[in-house]
Amino acid sequence: MVDPSPPISSGTLPGAPSPFSDAKAALRRSYRQARAEHVETIPPRLRALILNRPPAPVVAMIPEQAMVGLYHPTGSEAPTLGWARWLSENGRRMALPFFATRDSAMEFRLWNNPWDDAALATGPWRAMQPLVDSEAVVPDLVVVPVLAFTADGHRLGQGGGHYDRWLAAHPQAAAIGLAWDCQFAEDLPVESHDRQLRAVVTPSRIYQV
Repeated sequence: MVDPSPPISSGTLPGAPSPFSDAKAALRRSYRQARAEHVETIPPRLRALILNRPPAPVVAMIPEQAMVGLYHPTGSEAPTLGWARWLSENGRRMALPFFATRDSAMEFRLWNNPWDDAALATGPWRAMQPLVDSEAVVPDLVVVPVLAFTADGHRLGQGGGHYDRWLAAHPQAAAIGLAWDCQFAEDLPVESHDRQLRAVVTPSRIYQV
């Protein structure tokens, strides 16, 4: 959810070094650069129209009044604000990741107004997050940022392991990835703790697992 972000750990639970660490670090550098270069080619006005609402198969996964965890996009991450506004207008509640400090576990806190960032603050990982007195909630579904993804729903994240740990603690929550098409990978290193995404949405298609 942060772009760019230095890896804190390999993401292995509960924190042991991963045999895939070097390979994943190289892939992160490559896909982070490719993503940034791709976004630079998109005119800002066109960029604002991309991913402006969740597609029908994703909407079908989110019943009314469901709590949806989103990320507030940073840098070249795939945009979520169009989804946030559509969900808010169509009976869904929303939350954003919240970190008290860099050493804190990720949690989600209520996000009531995706049209106004006045109720948000810059968090310790430089992403916008709810204020400290916002209500803590547990989403039914989370929209997850990715650096790379495969057709069968495997994901390469930033390396901090925040989403891995949160999803491991909340196995009932579905996870959907949001990405640019250039982030597709034929194959990625997969570890035992990695959680497959239910779907990945790009500007051109939906990969459903």
